[in-house]
Amino acid sequence: MPIFGTDGVRGLANGPLTADLALSLAQATAVVLGQGRSADARRAAGKRITAVVARDPRVSGEFLSAAVEAGLASSGVDVYDAGVLPTPATAFLIADIDADFGVMVSASHNPAPDNGIKIFARGGVKLPDVVEERIEHAMAGPKLQPTGAGVGRIRRFADAEDRYVVHLLGSLPHRLDGIHVVLDCAHGAASGVSPETFRDAGAQVTVIGADPDGLNINDGVGSTHLDKLAEAVLAHGADVGIAHDGDADRCLAVDADGRVVDGDQIMAILAVAMKERGTLADDTLVATVMSNLGLHRAMAENGIRVEQTSVGDRYVLERMNEGGFSLGGEQSGHVIMSEFATTGDGLLTGLHLLAEMARQKKSLAELASVMTVFPQVLLNVKGVDRSRANSDEGVSDAVARSVAELGDSGRVLLRPSGTEPLVRVMVEAASAEDARAHAERLADVVRERLAL
Repeated sequence: MPIFGTDGVRGLANGPLTADLALSLAQATAVVLGQGRSADARRAAGKRITAVVARDPRVSGEFLSAAVEAGLASSGVDVYDAGVLPTPATAFLIADIDADFGVMVSASHNPAPDNGIKIFARGGVKLPDVVEERIEHAMAGPKLQPTGAGVGRIRRFADAEDRYVVHLLGSLPHRLDGIHVVLDCAHGAASGVSPETFRDAGAQVTVIGADPDGLNINDGVGSTHLDKLAEAVLAHGADVGIAHDGDADRCLAVDADGRVVDGDQIMAILAVAMKERGTLADDTLVATVMSNLGLHRAMAENGIRVEQTSVGDRYVLERMNEGGFSLGGEQSGHVIMSEFATTGDGLLTGLHLLAEMARQKKSLAELASVMTVFPQVLLNVKGVDRSRANSDEGVSDAVARSVAELGDSGRVLLRPSGTEPLVRVMVEAASAEDARAHAERLADVVRERLAL
């Protein structure tokens, strides 16, 4: 069974994800990414193979990152230990110091007992499937075992955070003076760097969820738990709230009245602003099939084309790279601004969102009104044969009927899960009642037709 999922290797720490696995994975990564034409050229120039390693603050990250660093150094790779930093900071630093690759130890928005290992290639880009397969294959093969001066060194990356902050501040089109923001750092990797950066950009900052103890990451806070952020914004009379997840590659927001502004709305705001400035490449936004119908309509009204991909930020990234596009993302808050980042960056997204508030002298609610959110209902139908979801005639007929009834005022998406025996039914409509009625009717058909 493959160990790589849609975003690296992830699992229960000391369950499937052990120190031994982390060590072996690092050694195999050194074999695959520490070899080849560019690595040979580096060695020929008398340079060492280098890697950046960082982690989020969950307690298991301490022993897992130690195992990763041991595996790399024992394979002759010089390691720059960046400590606790967001995933997008790791990706940036790999490119910034021209490292050969990098590793981030994090399970993102998952609870504290889980952890994960994400690997980035040169330039801070995510690995394609074929390279992940090569690394997995190399885990069973011979390791690099240099001796003497050939072994790698592990050194503290002392200015890692400063480099990242300078990069973020340098990307801003406008300072944030006059804006009061509440930051929810999910007791995660952004707990130190995010408040510092927003303050340096000129904002008045109130912070919640920034006291990581290794066990409380994502626990009732962060981008998957927005209630506390909304309460804090109202209690402090703030203009806006920004929520990160555990590794800070996501950004969701709440306006001054505590209403959630999701990734689709954030992308709509940024896309319109970027088009106005002439920085939206080909006047195109890349989004997944799960993005709200309201996003598509808002973009059409503003002369912006939407390219659709499968669900997952890696697919958004692939399409952006293929087409040379500058903005893309997901409803969940993964927003990619390719001029400044190679992956979703929650700090970058939040800073640019607030910069538009400051530049246009508008509230977040006013900016978000560019898009009307269509009510959306998502149902997970369990215990069914997902393999027949797209081929069963009865299911197809039911979907066609709902599509015809909804017309231009709605949308239907029926999608088998890639990992579980279930089918996801998503319906958007002009009213929540219509969306619920169609979703439940389709779910009943799926249960009846595809029952195991």
